[in-house]
Amino acid sequence: MSALFSRTFLLAVVLSLTACASSEQAKQQAEQVPVNQAPVYDDPRDPFERVNRSLWDFNYDILDAYILRPATVGYMAVVPKPARKGLINVVDNLGEPASFLNSILQAKPEKAAVSAGRFLVNSTVGVLGIFDVASKIGLENADEDFNQTLAVWGVGDGPYLMVPARGPTTVRGTAGGIVDTLYFPLGLLNTPLTLTRAAIMALDGREQLMQVENMLNNSLDPYSFVKEGYFQRQLFKIYDGNPPAPEETLDDDILDFLDDID
Repeated sequence: MSALFSRTFLLAVVLSLTACASSEQAKQQAEQVPVNQAPVYDDPRDPFERVNRSLWDFNYDILDAYILRPATVGYMAVVPKPARKGLINVVDNLGEPASFLNSILQAKPEKAAVSAGRFLVNSTVGVLGIFDVASKIGLENADEDFNQTLAVWGVGDGPYLMVPARGPTTVRGTAGGIVDTLYFPLGLLNTPLTLTRAAIMALDGREQLMQVENMLNNSLDPYSFVKEGYFQRQLFKIYDGNPPAPEETLDDDILDFLDDID
């Protein structure tokens, strides 16, 4: 099962719930368009918005509603929470070498050392990553990926894309995600293990979305919320939590929630 909603996407949804300005803008645009006239999409980041909106509807109204959400509800009912936490810990641990290499490529030696330490500690004392022992001794996840590396190198986002059975991304984000899967040990996983990893990520991410899905469903324009949230999240990651001159300040409760699920 492919990862319909990655964890990054779900965190983006949480961030997008703070994007009140985007909601108001969408409302104003909707009021200005006659009923019998097709809406005009003019976001330069999203040149394929008409197609992307159709793919968003397919992802969320069909794939999520009939496959991922029911599967997640069953997963939560059958697998105890400590076991679910252990599974996602293993998945996160597999990504530490990629974070290590990307930290080096971004000239962040301290973060590289943290990622290396996390992988060593969690793979041994943490029993192949089931237990996140590293966080308990102060080694917090650095979370560096090749998308961030490309951004640091000056590569632009490229067009925004809504990918079937995956969710929001950009051309740069897609390329970065492909490169990250080539690092050790992800590059050594066979197809069943790769699909298992993707399924665990999708189920865990969808479980997190349960906490805010009512707010998302009741938003004026869920597509715009998710898009703005995606770009906010990427900016947040690229600048290590300190993006330049943000137009809006994130609510402390939202940041606390992100810390709990990231």
